[in-house]
Amino acid sequence: MGVNNMQKVLVLLTLVMCCWASMAKAEYFKYKDPNQRLGVRIKDLMKRMTLEEKIGQMTQADKSVASKEIIKKYNIGSILSIPFPISLPAEGASPKTWVDMVNDLQSGSISTRLGIPMIYGIDAVHGHNNVYNATIFPHNVGLGVTRDPVLLKKIGAATALEVRATGIPYAFAPCIAVCRDPRWGRCYESYSEDPKIVKLMTEIIPGLQGDIPVGSRKGVPYVEGQNKVAACAKHYLGDGGTHLGVDEGNTIIDAKGLFSIHMPAYYDSIIKGVSTIMTSYSSVNGVKMHKNRFLVTDYLKNTLKFRGFVISDFQGIDRITTPPNANYTYSIIAGMNAGIDMFMVGFTYEDFITRLTYLVKNKFIPMKRINDAVKRILRVKFTMGLFENPLADYSYAKYLGCQEHRDLAREAVRKSLVLLKNGKSVENPLLPLSKKASKILVAGSHADNLGNQCGGWTIQWQGLSGNNLTAGTTILSAVKTTVDPRTQVVYSENPDDKFLKSNKFDYAIVVVGEYPYAEILGDSSNMTIPEPGPSTIKRVCGSVKCVVVLITGRPVVVQPYVETIDALVAAWLPGTEGQGVTDLLFGDYGFTGKLARTWFKSVDQLPMNVGDPHYDPLYPFGFGLTTEPRKK
Repeated sequence: MGVNNMQKVLVLLTLVMCCWASMAKAEYFKYKDPNQRLGVRIKDLMKRMTLEEKIGQMTQADKSVASKEIIKKYNIGSILSIPFPISLPAEGASPKTWVDMVNDLQSGSISTRLGIPMIYGIDAVHGHNNVYNATIFPHNVGLGVTRDPVLLKKIGAATALEVRATGIPYAFAPCIAVCRDPRWGRCYESYSEDPKIVKLMTEIIPGLQGDIPVGSRKGVPYVEGQNKVAACAKHYLGDGGTHLGVDEGNTIIDAKGLFSIHMPAYYDSIIKGVSTIMTSYSSVNGVKMHKNRFLVTDYLKNTLKFRGFVISDFQGIDRITTPPNANYTYSIIAGMNAGIDMFMVGFTYEDFITRLTYLVKNKFIPMKRINDAVKRILRVKFTMGLFENPLADYSYAKYLGCQEHRDLAREAVRKSLVLLKNGKSVENPLLPLSKKASKILVAGSHADNLGNQCGGWTIQWQGLSGNNLTAGTTILSAVKTTVDPRTQVVYSENPDDKFLKSNKFDYAIVVVGEYPYAEILGDSSNMTIPEPGPSTIKRVCGSVKCVVVLITGRPVVVQPYVETIDALVAAWLPGTEGQGVTDLLFGDYGFTGKLARTWFKSVDQLPMNVGDPHYDPLYPFGFGLTTEPRKK
């Protein structure tokens, strides 16, 4: 080879090597490098994003209208499942079916130009409540009774594992409302009327997310790893204080009351690294929270230094106007200006994206506001490790409804029950019941009904009565497995007088209460136990020595029946583990629960909370009789 030819080859090789080096350099993206600092990754990714990609990140669509093709086309940043059959992969879907669905949708996200993974969210408010065979824990109204933050942290950790079992990394929980009026249909989602108890229960957040590292910057979101989920404190702010307990109503309150009653749990949630906060449908002093710039941007983001993202409630901006969706463009502007970052638009993602794009391009909404929202969303996604592990892991399936979690739920039931009466006199307590009675009666509409036992937000939004919704143990089943094998257990849902007189029962267990409900459909002006509950109480307890177990999401009217009843137990909405109720009724464990809500005498007294000048309850806040466990 001649000198000239050799020189040409060397030049060519040099050019090829430079080209390779250049290509290698071009393929390196800082935002994809987990060794880069979080701020560097966010900044690098955001400078590469178009307006359309940014707005996509701010959009949360419902699973029923989503596909990997739609996610890729619109760069949609989040998907959710609402508690309706259309939004679930299938009735009674297995963990594998859920994971397959989530991963299929995620494949659309990671195949986009920048490969930004979507975040899948779901309501998991008392366990993974939308999923068949999940452990259903007591609703918050019962958990507040325990005043046990260690227990709440364990429940959070168990819930996180069960949510991850279905491939989902984001739970819309906990609800940290302070319910000040039990007429509100969501009162069972509140731990207590006392902000100190609600604040204590925020320990569920590190259970869901993991313990925030010591020395972390205040307000920064934190998710520990693949066995944890991003949490969502809701509903910001004052949702439990609405006038007359009307769902989505107006909280009329001065600044002192707002910040001393409804805000403390949010302080603690932010300190504990909560990833997201959801705005409330309700208003504060006439201003809808979905457009309340002072409370969302000025206070939550700027004063409290919350650095996660703010998410709307489902179609929450639609309800800024009356009637809802009367002026959707205005609602988008109002929600954006308030400081909402991610919009749970559900079915109308195309309309939302089109309108928001127009509003930004025509300078009705500043680009600075878009960038703030996207930066916060990416911060959560990077912190969760979604970029490194976008696809769900099938190995967590074993945790769904596992025995360890059911045992934990059973413990929670035991600690959440409140004994309101025990015997016609102190000298003659009825509880604990004898396991060796000859013949006992179990009666009532809720004795053998898992759906009633679990309440709303179980498999479906409003819940379901019956025993076909999921796996669990009814109170009747628990009674049968607890008593001596020689004890005859007779079940009659609503026995008549003839039946009662023709049988000689040692005692009766009457289980009655409210039927499942959620949100606005649960608002009540009379607070009574639905029929045939009262009739069953009067008939059975008028003939047989009885304990009445109330399955309710709040205190209800019981004063007319108290004299007839021998023993009275508030069991709230205990979930799938009915054995927790019988553990106490039969004395394997003692009653320890103390009311976290005031039990009123009559509805005319409401609202009435501990410390009020007119405080005159049937059972005061903090009341609860105790029993000792039987010696084994």
